[in-house]
Amino acid sequence: MAMSVGDKGEDAPMSEINTTPLVDIMLVLLIIFLITVPVVVQTVNLKLPSVVFEPTTTKPENVLLSIRSADTDGDGEPNPESTACEVYWGQTPVDSRQLLERGQAKLEQLLEDIGGPQNITEDNFPEVHIRGDVNTPYQCIGGVIYTMQYAGFQKIGFISEPAPGSGTLGRL
Repeated sequence: MAMSVGDKGEDAPMSEINTTPLVDIMLVLLIIFLITVPVVVQTVNLKLPSVVFEPTTTKPENVLLSIRSADTDGDGEPNPESTACEVYWGQTPVDSRQLLERGQAKLEQLLEDIGGPQNITEDNFPEVHIRGDVNTPYQCIGGVIYTMQYAGFQKIGFISEPAPGSGTLGRL
């Protein structure tokens, strides 16, 4: 801001713009934005894991499932536009009925081997490890998850391929 010093009288017209109302309006707008932005941006407080990837321990009793889109165009490759799914238990193709029956049979055999449900621990209960193709529709993977949970499995995990150089083995 400028200060008027000189020969002009007090009655002379002032040629500078009065910026005080402009500053007042800007401060009011700043306060309004500071109050309204936290109300608009609502998030759920989460602590996300900070690992690049965690190596999985594969136990012999775990179930390894592979899921991909069906080969509907006959070229030997999965068709990403296809809504049909191919599910493999290990290397054996299965449909949803067979998947449920095999899952229930696996858990019944486990119960028989360990001597009943009272002997189940987290260490001896099998997990389901799903390997899903990148182009597989979610309905395929979601259906397999639902079927395996219905069969009685409690832990279902996803196997992924980490980006090159992002693994923990490179840091050892």
